[in-house]
Amino acid sequence: MKAEGTNLCWICGQPIDLGLPPNHVMAWTLDHYVPLSLGGDPLDPANAREAHRRCNSARGNGPPPNHVRTTREW
Repeated sequence: MKAEGTNLCWICGQPIDLGLPPNHVMAWTLDHYVPLSLGGDPLDPANAREAHRRCNSARGNGPPPNHVRTTREW
């Protein structure tokens, strides 16, 4: 469960600073779990994820990662 007011990148697990300008590499972006180019539904809220611009761009239109990285070490 995410704490109220926290936004975490679903790809890297790190916090997203909502105060950054939209063109900043660590700014908030909307990522689609199943990319639109692979048949993902753009209107399905279950297909929407928060991500850093850099993480979203690096992922491109590839398939969803097998796991989400977290900040906790096991």
